[in-house]
Amino acid sequence: MKSSPDTEAHSSWDQALLSLSNEIKERQYSPKTLKFYILWAEKLRYFTLHKPPGMLDVEDVKLFLTHLAVERKVGASSHNQAYNALLFFFRNVLHREFGTLEGVMRVKSNPPVPVVLSIEEVKIVLSNLDYPYDLILKVLYCCGLMLSECIKLRVNDLNFDAMILTIYNETRKKKRIIPMPKNLKRELENHFRYIVEKHEQDLAADYAGVFLPSAIERKYPGAAKELVWQWVFPSKELTFVPDTGELRRYHLHETHVQKAIKMAVRKSRLLKRASARTFRHTFASHLLEANVDLSIIKEIMGYSTTIDTHTFLHDMEKKRSAIDNLSQSIKPNKAQAPKTGPALHQLELAEMQLLGFAHASNGYSIKDLVESMGLAQEEWEQIKNKTYLNEKDIEEIDYYFEKRK
Repeated sequence: MKSSPDTEAHSSWDQALLSLSNEIKERQYSPKTLKFYILWAEKLRYFTLHKPPGMLDVEDVKLFLTHLAVERKVGASSHNQAYNALLFFFRNVLHREFGTLEGVMRVKSNPPVPVVLSIEEVKIVLSNLDYPYDLILKVLYCCGLMLSECIKLRVNDLNFDAMILTIYNETRKKKRIIPMPKNLKRELENHFRYIVEKHEQDLAADYAGVFLPSAIERKYPGAAKELVWQWVFPSKELTFVPDTGELRRYHLHETHVQKAIKMAVRKSRLLKRASARTFRHTFASHLLEANVDLSIIKEIMGYSTTIDTHTFLHDMEKKRSAIDNLSQSIKPNKAQAPKTGPALHQLELAEMQLLGFAHASNGYSIKDLVESMGLAQEEWEQIKNKTYLNEKDIEEIDYYFEKRK
């Protein structure tokens, strides 16, 4: 019995996607790259109505990219990601070249201006974070790390004697060494006791170890249970692996940290959109303001080319001095954190936050916003008629304060 054309098309696409996955894994690209490259290949598949991969041509890609730009109105980064994914798919799976994509509508890129916080604003956000998220934020700000670099730190990346951190960047396949600020060293040493305690609990529970790159696990079969390979910021719960039936430990997930920072920023009542990346930008900006040489900042943040280890270590004291001065400015002292009250500038902040709520749908109710702001009734009465909220929202806030009496 002959198979139908539809069945053959589905089979050829399944084989092409498997080949795409293998090509990406052979190059040891990040899991995110694997996820998004396969996603864009599948989107092309559905856009062409399952046209067999062997029959795809450049015109199909042109129409798809134009569709993304004109009809779907995707952003510049998503459009470029789709272009790169399909270029990789054509070259390495279909073994054909794009040629020139003339006439394709490209999305114009408007790079956003990086948000930079003041030292006081950094302190306020820190005061609204609980452990271990406050420590993660300090690592981001005092060392200029990306969030993915921070949460993937392992115990063997910390050298307390030499006061250095070893950072691996999976995207650029590079390793760099950066100074560990003195204040941060003390906090990380205290945090290390928590890591040891959790590791001992895991061993007692007979867990299978932490997640490791497959090559390391094959080379060192017992490494997953060794202390040096444990995560610096482990997840709260063990992860069940269905394929093997094992329990393993993963690091804290990025989304947990991002949500914690988002809530801390909201509670801080900042008039800026700050995220985990903001503290990396702030780190670089504050070092520039302190007249630190730009080449040193680029090395610390991982933007420079690979340099000789001896040259780096020769400059280490200069770098450590600059970072220590920066980290001293955010010494933990929650008692000095500004308190919300009926001061004029606090009322202005509250007024602007409520005004922003009136013009944007952010997924939160007006009651949630008022609670997170810590707004008092006397403050609300002073700004009640200046917020441009609709009558329903004003009535809801009035009712909220009436219930609290």
